[in-house]
Amino acid sequence: MITLLKQMKKRRQMGFTLVELMIVIAIIGILAAVAIPQFTRYRSRAFNTQALGDVRQVKNEAQAYNGEWDHFPTN
Repeated sequence: MITLLKQMKKRRQMGFTLVELMIVIAIIGILAAVAIPQFTRYRSRAFNTQALGDVRQVKNEAQAYNGEWDHFPTN
């Protein structure tokens, strides 16, 4: 009888229950719900910073062109 109980106990501990898996999936969902909007904001800030840097570079190059040729480029 004792060996039968030990075998049943071993069988129950072989995998995860449905409730445990559902809890893990819920935690992952909550983390994703928090992380995805922050990542989207981070990407948009990075794109805006890159665009501002590009505009500053074009401005500086146009000013250098103006200093050398006494007029701004048309294109």
